[in-house]
Amino acid sequence: MTKQEFLFQLTDSLSGLHEDDIKKSLDYYTEMIDDRIEDGMAEEDAVAAVGTIEEIRSKILEDVPMARIVKEKITPKRDFKAGEIVLLVLGAPIWLPLLLAFIIVGLALYLVFWVIIMSLYVVDLSVFVSGFAAIAGAFFASNGFMAAMFFIGAGLFLLGLSVLLFFGFNQVSKGMLFLSKHIGLGIKKAFVGGR
Repeated sequence: MTKQEFLFQLTDSLSGLHEDDIKKSLDYYTEMIDDRIEDGMAEEDAVAAVGTIEEIRSKILEDVPMARIVKEKITPKRDFKAGEIVLLVLGAPIWLPLLLAFIIVGLALYLVFWVIIMSLYVVDLSVFVSGFAAIAGAFFASNGFMAAMFFIGAGLFLLGLSVLLFFGFNQVSKGMLFLSKHIGLGIKKAFVGGR
C-alpha cells in the first residue's frame, strides 16, 4: 500500500473524530513514514512497518478522551430548524427519561465493576487479618497445648491462603481492567464510526 492510500484509509477510519485530532494523527504517521523512507526503506515497506489501519486506529482512540469524542458527535454541524426544535421539545417526555436511565445504568455498571475489584481485596485482607488473629488466639487458648497448636496452624494456613489469594486477585483485577479498556475502546469505536 502506498503512503497516500494509507493516509486516505486512516482518514476514513477516523472520520468521526474532530478535525484537529485527525490532522495531528495524519501528520504524525506521515512523518513516521517519511522518516523510514529517508532511512532507505521502500514506500510499501515503510507503510507496512507502521502497522495496520485497525491497530493505529485503536491506538489513536485510546489517547482521545471519551468526552471529546462524544462532544464531536453530539455537536450539531448546522443550526436546528424550527420543526426539529418543536419535535425535540415535544419528544422530551420520552427521550429524556430514556437518556437519563441509560446514563444511570452505565454509571451503575461502572461502579459495580470497581466494587467487585475492591471487594476481592477486602476478602483477601480479612483472610490475612484472620490469620494473625488465629495466631494471637493461640496465646489465649485455655484448652491446652493442642488447641494452641491448632490455632497456630490455622493462622499460618490463613496467612498462606491470603498470599495466594492476593496473587490470584491481582490476575483477576488485571483481567477486569483489560476487559474494561477494550469495552471502552469498543464504545469509542462505535461513537467514531468509520471503517
